[in-house]
Amino acid sequence: MLYAMTIPAYVNGLTALSGQLDKALAWGADNNVDELQFAAARLAPDMFPLASQVHFTCAQALQGATRLGAPGAPQISEDAEDFAGFQAQIAETLGWLDTVDAGAIDRDPDRPVDFTLPNGMAFDMTAVTYVRDWAQPQFYFHLVAAYAVMRHMGVPLGKPDYVSYMMAYLRPGTAPAA
Repeated sequence: MLYAMTIPAYVNGLTALSGQLDKALAWGADNNVDELQFAAARLAPDMFPLASQVHFTCAQALQGATRLGAPGAPQISEDAEDFAGFQAQIAETLGWLDTVDAGAIDRDPDRPVDFTLPNGMAFDMTAVTYVRDWAQPQFYFHLVAAYAVMRHMGVPLGKPDYVSYMMAYLRPGTAPAA
């Protein structure tokens, strides 16, 4: 159950983010917005820039799976400075997620999961409450923030770019005419 709620969601979100970044890079080239402008762009002065949002999205997927029992996660320690770096972080994360064993994640949904934030705040949860109340919200927060920064910069992204993985479930003949 926990595997099904996390790993496929991380793969879907990161794959969609990769596509959004491709679209942003192409749009930027056509509209004189360079990669450094994108990397440094943020929604508000006290928010992290796009480079950090991409990094944090990857880190949340890695941390979520690791705290649930998946071993061997790569270290993505630095914010990338360009789109090639963003894509490399996503590819490395996706590559590792592809190796995660469902049994390691699903072994006991009531087992304790504890973690401490860099500011010293410590949390004690069960695996289920960790997924529901921390891992998934943190992942989606940074995923949405990255999407929103690109939108803020003018990239013509829409809901289909955010949930591109949903096309696999589209009932034939129900898509609106272009």
